[in-house]
Amino acid sequence: MVLWLYIRPLKRQSWLEAASQTTSAFEGGPGLAKRLQTWTRAFIADRHNLPIEMHGVDSKCSLLENEELKNTLMEHLLKIGKYVRALDIVELLADPEIQKEFGLKKTVSLSTAQAWMHQLGFRWMKTLHGQYVDGHEREDVTTYRQQSFLPCLAALNLDVPQYDPDNDLISTLPPPPVCGPTNRTLHYLYHDESTFYAHDRREKHWVSPNEKAVPRKKGEGKSLMVADLICLEFGWFRSKDGKCSARVVFRTGKAHDGYFTNQDILDQLSAAMDICQTDYPEYRFCFILDNAMTHLKRADDALSACHMSKGQIRPGNPMFGVETNVIGPSDGKPVYRPDGKLLKQKIRMRDARLPDGTPQPLYFLEGHPDAGVFKGMAQILEERGFEKVRQLRVECPGFKCPPHTERCCCRRLLYDQPDFQDVETLVESHCHARGFEVIFLPKFHCELNPIEQCWCIAKRTYREYPPSSLEADLEHNMVSALDAVKVQHVRRFYNRTQRFMDAYQKGLMGDGALWAAKQYSGHRTLPHNILAQFDK
Repeated sequence: MVLWLYIRPLKRQSWLEAASQTTSAFEGGPGLAKRLQTWTRAFIADRHNLPIEMHGVDSKCSLLENEELKNTLMEHLLKIGKYVRALDIVELLADPEIQKEFGLKKTVSLSTAQAWMHQLGFRWMKTLHGQYVDGHEREDVTTYRQQSFLPCLAALNLDVPQYDPDNDLISTLPPPPVCGPTNRTLHYLYHDESTFYAHDRREKHWVSPNEKAVPRKKGEGKSLMVADLICLEFGWFRSKDGKCSARVVFRTGKAHDGYFTNQDILDQLSAAMDICQTDYPEYRFCFILDNAMTHLKRADDALSACHMSKGQIRPGNPMFGVETNVIGPSDGKPVYRPDGKLLKQKIRMRDARLPDGTPQPLYFLEGHPDAGVFKGMAQILEERGFEKVRQLRVECPGFKCPPHTERCCCRRLLYDQPDFQDVETLVESHCHARGFEVIFLPKFHCELNPIEQCWCIAKRTYREYPPSSLEADLEHNMVSALDAVKVQHVRRFYNRTQRFMDAYQKGLMGDGALWAAKQYSGHRTLPHNILAQFDK
């Protein structure tokens, strides 16, 4: 303003007049006018010499301008870990050795330390949430992921349609010589469950100045669990006319539908397989399920070395067997005892198989003095040709056997037998019996299931609806929210899971794979040089 008033062509003023008029506009006095003239002369001499606004700022130089002190503070705060405090700065600078090193006479106040926390890049906020990584790099998990899951998916991907990076409806399939022997397109059916709660609503919105806190309902309210499948070609999986669907809406709890069991999973897969064979016979399908205990349940009498005794059961002791739930004959649901616990019963374990394929009963047969008695692990191993097994311990402490040791305990020997290892789950047996393939995702790897992100869209849409505790409204809102997930979303999320699998295939573990997800999480289309970034 001073310069503009000075060079104004209509009424040119002197430096003093221009400075005085500018000072008057900003309600300043003669002192400000003199400083304006000084600043102006300095600016004319050096165009980078601009005055710094010091209003509300301590005139003294900040101690943080000392890079050595700044680095010392940063190093100290990072060592403390997750729950760092501004008070830690105050306490550090109160140390006589630190004061002597940096020439300080006293420590800083708490308010100054809080201001410094901001200057050092810290923010007082909720902890940032990322991918779940618990157990990601556990040895058994990485072994399954790298040696079983990824090679299996790589072989199946030869017959799976590949969608372009923009997620439109164009799909390509390798030529028939590259495809599998059936020359039929393969589609993945991803399965998962999610729960919607009546009181699950938006927590953040624009609050007016006059808005006051109001009482709210305690707890999450009534809930509905939904189990469904998605397909890259069709989105939520259903028949061509849309009348039949494999979706299951479940009201959990003893007073409602009970709890989602392995039998419910089998029934849902049966409904999905019926739709596949009736409406889409031109395609092949592969079910992909989470590595959850409900999905991995084996037959009640399946072989298992757990809880087996080393020797035979002594007369008079309870029979060795497998505890199973008692199922009601009329409704097919588990039966509960008067105390509310599940009613259990014991059944015999099925026969094992020797290496040559001959059946091996685990209980002494009729005609034996101990007919019907469990043989024990030592007897079972001796029948398989192992020697001196009775000298081995029953089990290593905590079943944590020393690595690369074959004869450490009886349970490990029996556990490593092919017939005890290659026991199919009920889901696998059910799918293979009807000609369908099934794969279980690695444990703790929710980022490899695109349906997880479909739930995110549905939950976000669901929270926009008006709150209601009526079950009819809850189900209606849930179904409407699920319909907000389109096939384009499914394909986009599938592309993201493919990038994760590429990262794992390239050897990026844990933080490396999460870094890869961060690189494309904000992009609608994936960068074409993503693998080159992985190499770097």
